[in-house]
Amino acid sequence: MNQRSVGTLTEARASEFLKRNGLRILARNYHCKSGEIDIIAADTDGTIVFVEVKYRRTDAYGLPEEAVSAGKQLVLQRAAMWYLKEQRLSLESAMRFDVIAMDSEEIRWYQNAF
Repeated sequence: MNQRSVGTLTEARASEFLKRNGLRILARNYHCKSGEIDIIAADTDGTIVFVEVKYRRTDAYGLPEEAVSAGKQLVLQRAAMWYLKEQRLSLESAMRFDVIAMDSEEIRWYQNAF
């Protein structure tokens, strides 16, 4: 299986996990001039949740959550601003950035990761 197929399956698994935990998926693989956001969801309280999904088959190169660098966080924040503008939502909207870290056995959900 190629890397794109693994990514698609991983993001689908993460989306189902979020749905089971009460979130409503608004978008997947959102692309804009500033970058990409894997999943955009709405929490039960109306908070917009921007989710980065990371998967590692093994921890030989570190844990998946460790791959969300400061640079990646900045890209996500800029892309989130584009999303809010496109959707005509206030830049003051309640929002947070989560990370879903997965390996072949478990899913770890970091809410308000940065």
